[in-house]
Amino acid sequence: MKIIKFLFVAAVTASLTACGGGGSMPKFGNNEFPVETVGANSASLQSTYPATIKGIQDVEVRPKVSGFITRVYVHEGQVVKAGQPLFSIDSETYQAAVRQAQASVNTARAQLNTARLTYENNKKLFDKKVIGQYELSTAQNTYATAQASLAQAMAALASAKETLSWCMVKSPAAGVIGSLPYKAGALVSASSVDPLTTVSDVSTVEVFFSMSENDILGLTKTAGSVTAALKDLPAVKLQLVDGSLYNHPGKVVKMSGVINSSTGAYSLIAHFANPERLLKSGGAGQIIIPRTDNHAIVIPQEATVSVQDKLFVYKVGKNNKVYYTEIKVNPQNDGNTYIVTSGLSVGDRIVVKGLTKLSDKMKIKPVTLAAYQKSIDDAAKLGAKQGSASGFVDVMKGK
Repeated sequence: MKIIKFLFVAAVTASLTACGGGGSMPKFGNNEFPVETVGANSASLQSTYPATIKGIQDVEVRPKVSGFITRVYVHEGQVVKAGQPLFSIDSETYQAAVRQAQASVNTARAQLNTARLTYENNKKLFDKKVIGQYELSTAQNTYATAQASLAQAMAALASAKETLSWCMVKSPAAGVIGSLPYKAGALVSASSVDPLTTVSDVSTVEVFFSMSENDILGLTKTAGSVTAALKDLPAVKLQLVDGSLYNHPGKVVKMSGVINSSTGAYSLIAHFANPERLLKSGGAGQIIIPRTDNHAIVIPQEATVSVQDKLFVYKVGKNNKVYYTEIKVNPQNDGNTYIVTSGLSVGDRIVVKGLTKLSDKMKIKPVTLAAYQKSIDDAAKLGAKQGSASGFVDVMKGK
């Protein structure tokens, strides 16, 4: 008996299902589609630009004298102070030059003393009319020449001492030591191709990047001038090569006055504080400039159809016909929405769901998204109810 009752219920249920569930099921053949009107919204955008990092001061250290390096006092990456010894160059030749210059000073001083005594003695003889004016003038000139010779010798000594001091190469600035291409024993000179090293002051770094002429024109048109545009720019961010964001904001401080003829872009510089010395001179990254568009057209991504890297929407005309319309969007998005740059205007109407059922120039019945969703929910509830035994009884009773 139980078997017969089950078969009867199953047969009736199958019959109802085949008939479409009667008039209580939602009618999805009436071309109802959710339509929304496009409006202006506030959207947060950002632009990214490839960038290179340099210390606020990168100083090449080059030798002023020729010779063999006798000692290297630092290592790559070491933090140094201004005036700290970096290298020593063999100084014996220059020490000998100092000794020779000192001897020349001693000789010149002795000659000066002799010339002075001669001149003073000749003055006395001239006063007594023992010698004439010629002899006195000659002695005076000899004395003046000796004075000049001493001054010349002392200048040569000072120069020799200064040259000797160059054998100890010191840091010209505080910063971080770069690469060290030369080791102890290497012969270097002022004409060497590579510097001994580079000292980079990275307490603050300069980040160099370029912006297109179109971007700069957009900024200057809004602000009124380049100076005002730079001042109005918000704090910028720096994305490192590993994809992470640097935790200190930066400020754009400089912009070139001319366009680079080879790139067609303006060069800009942003400053970033670098207290942890995480950023290194010569590094790379991307500058991120945030901005807000208060008149952006923002649509849900599910309201678009992607075909061969192109995006389309179904725009609803006045006669409620839909038109397959290509749009352009900002490449940056949050994964849920697109910011439309062309193809749509404020006031346009678009279909936001059920796009797979549409075709170009098809006539639809626009409904609100809430009404469309309610129809779906009602259909789901009724389907669940018809799929159960108690639901079948309710349907049979007209519930």
